[in-house]
Amino acid sequence: MRCGVRKADLLASLVVFLVALPLCVGVAMASGVPAELGLVTGIVGGLIAGALPGSSLQVSGPAAGLTVLVYEAMQRYGVAALGVLVLGAGLVQLALGGLRLGRWFRAVSVSVVHGMLAGIGLVLVAGQVYALGDATTPGGGLEKLTALVSLPWLLDPTALSVGGATIAVLLLWPRWKRGARLVPAPLVAVGLAAAVTGVFGLDVRRVEVRGLLDAVRLPETSDLGRLTEVGVLGTVIAFALIASAESLFSAAAVDRLHDGRRTDYDRELIAQGAGNVVCGVLGALPMTAVIVRSAANVRAGAETKASRVLHGVWLLLFTVVVPGVLGVIPVAALAALLVHAGCKLVPVREVRVLWRGHRGEVVVLGVTAVAIVVGNLFEGVLVGLALAVAKTAWDASHVHLETEDRGEAGIVVRVLGHATFLRLPKLLDELEALPRDREVRLELGGLRHLDHACAAALEGWAAGRGKALLASGGAPA
Repeated sequence: MRCGVRKADLLASLVVFLVALPLCVGVAMASGVPAELGLVTGIVGGLIAGALPGSSLQVSGPAAGLTVLVYEAMQRYGVAALGVLVLGAGLVQLALGGLRLGRWFRAVSVSVVHGMLAGIGLVLVAGQVYALGDATTPGGGLEKLTALVSLPWLLDPTALSVGGATIAVLLLWPRWKRGARLVPAPLVAVGLAAAVTGVFGLDVRRVEVRGLLDAVRLPETSDLGRLTEVGVLGTVIAFALIASAESLFSAAAVDRLHDGRRTDYDRELIAQGAGNVVCGVLGALPMTAVIVRSAANVRAGAETKASRVLHGVWLLLFTVVVPGVLGVIPVAALAALLVHAGCKLVPVREVRVLWRGHRGEVVVLGVTAVAIVVGNLFEGVLVGLALAVAKTAWDASHVHLETEDRGEAGIVVRVLGHATFLRLPKLLDELEALPRDREVRLELGGLRHLDHACAAALEGWAAGRGKALLASGGAPA
């Protein structure tokens, strides 16, 4: 970064800092780790990932999209394992970027991505509704939903009022365009909640402050040995793949917001990996590029990557100089911030567009979201990917018959398209409907693809009819 920082980048960095501050703390609380660890990830996202090449304007830090996976991992392995999980994920990302596999993340079905975001949003909202009223949050995603029935009797009215007022500010503040340009809505909402709670001495739960050095925990040798466990290794891969996908999808979205240099996906993946390696060494949360902060950076007029580096500097100064400020923030206000963020993750507009022209994609989206809510994030994404592949195979395997009656010479049936096992029942039904007292010549030359299952079935059908001749015509297998 050059010594002379552009005024536009300086101003943009302050805006991004004000947006990132409450989100870093809120994501950490929702993930079940000390608030300071969210700030550490935000600092690393600015100073390390922000300084590396890849995407020039997108901003990295802790993301709401990973809170569900991190929370599940903390429940299973404990906070002590967080560093090694994130370190391992960073190493995987570095390998993926070094092998130039970053561009392949763009091949993931958009419906699976939207379904992943919807599932995360639903679980996030279901979990943070409890924190809105200072109630204890159940463990799994399904338990969070089923326990909502008894929620009204668990909530503290005072905390719920603070959380509800915070949501109201988040919704109303952006309508004042001038004010929203000067101060971001998340900072206004959380700041007002903290001020009202302090002035009136409200008895609500506040953020626990431990201090930056107390929160940071370097991985030990025994922690590194856990990477040989199958469950830990699976979580590491899940961290790496989901964080990479979210970062690269964010990069594609940010590129549409400005006219500057486009993202180099492989370099961006390496930058994210390097950031996560550092986060892992410090025992902090995993890092991804975050569309909310990135969009704020672009809209604030950022011109170079100096703005995202400086936002990390401001987070570091805040954490070192005035860490006690975190202790006045009510947990209910941060929960409201995440409920608002979770609702925005549910792609209502995209579902409406898909429903009009691609209803099969809506099914993939919905199944992915439900699988995440019922199971977990990693399993839900795998289910969504499998369903998307199956749907693509079904759509691609179009096959139909053309029948030509040649009188005494018999019937010629041409099979056209892609004959796979997915369409085999339909194909055999149509063949069985042909007259059994006529000679049939079955021509397969018009097939673009013929899999083994269909080939065997067609040979069996021809052999079972005394008056059938199978002509392959060089159909590909």
